[in-house]
Amino acid sequence: MKEMLINGVRIRPGQSINIDIAIARLPTHTLIDLPVFIRRAKTDGPVVLVSGGLHGDEINGVVTVKRMLEESLFQLTRGTLIFIPLVNVYGFLSNSRTFPDGRDLNRSFPGSNKGSLASQIARILTEEIIPLIDLGVDFHTGGRMLSNFPQVRVDFRDTKGLELAKAFGAPFVLNSPHIDRSFRKEAFKLGKHILVFEGGESMRLDNQSVEEGIQCTRRLLRYLDMISDEPLPSSPMILQESSWLRARVSGIFMPTVGIGDQVKKGQILAKISDPYGQVKVPVKSVANGYVIGLNNQPVINAGDALVHIGRQ
Repeated sequence: MKEMLINGVRIRPGQSINIDIAIARLPTHTLIDLPVFIRRAKTDGPVVLVSGGLHGDEINGVVTVKRMLEESLFQLTRGTLIFIPLVNVYGFLSNSRTFPDGRDLNRSFPGSNKGSLASQIARILTEEIIPLIDLGVDFHTGGRMLSNFPQVRVDFRDTKGLELAKAFGAPFVLNSPHIDRSFRKEAFKLGKHILVFEGGESMRLDNQSVEEGIQCTRRLLRYLDMISDEPLPSSPMILQESSWLRARVSGIFMPTVGIGDQVKKGQILAKISDPYGQVKVPVKSVANGYVIGLNNQPVINAGDALVHIGRQ
């Protein structure tokens, strides 16, 4: 049987163990831990990481992983699940995407024991978690007032990752090249495959995205023959590229399409007007595709991202 050791704790076949990895202290000297929950079947198989809250204000992901844990949604027949519902505790406490010094954990890998706080936590994940796993699902949301329709992002050059993304079965599979110093790229450099799920917006719960994330994870685990559940069927749409339409003028943004809608080139997607009704500027689609992201902010400035169009 494969040996599994996290933070000096050995996890044996058939065990369920919760481990708290000490990461740092608050200025009040309150100790901050990184809780890790391991569920290991008696039979060896893939080791899958399920994580949320890499950005502290992306609460949907935290709730998605929390529900999997608290409701014991997956009964493993083989393999191991490693749950980390909340990676960025500091950002979560301050309703912030980043750490107190403004650093983004997802741009801090592989990290350093002597670097910034974000870099130190990245190093813990790089040394303690990534070497153990075969693949993972990292749950994210859109930004402030920016909603993402449930989608999974993967670099299409990673053929194994693309295969797993299709099995995951989110409504959209989006080609997303690896970003330097990100969690996903660091894992890929070590031969692991991380799928990035996006759904909803930061600081707002979206039940559709939570449910979709759970069902997609169920499909993936069934595909890996780790559970015996029969998941709901899916027909993911494969999107080769995407781009944001940006505002040409400032004003009040009034979309006429919804997130997830199919759109045609030249179709009016929204209008931007001044507060007095004197100026009205249409926002037209530049291509055929699907609305995979939408700005929910009614008052916008020139240059703001408005509608994210994914294209086949």
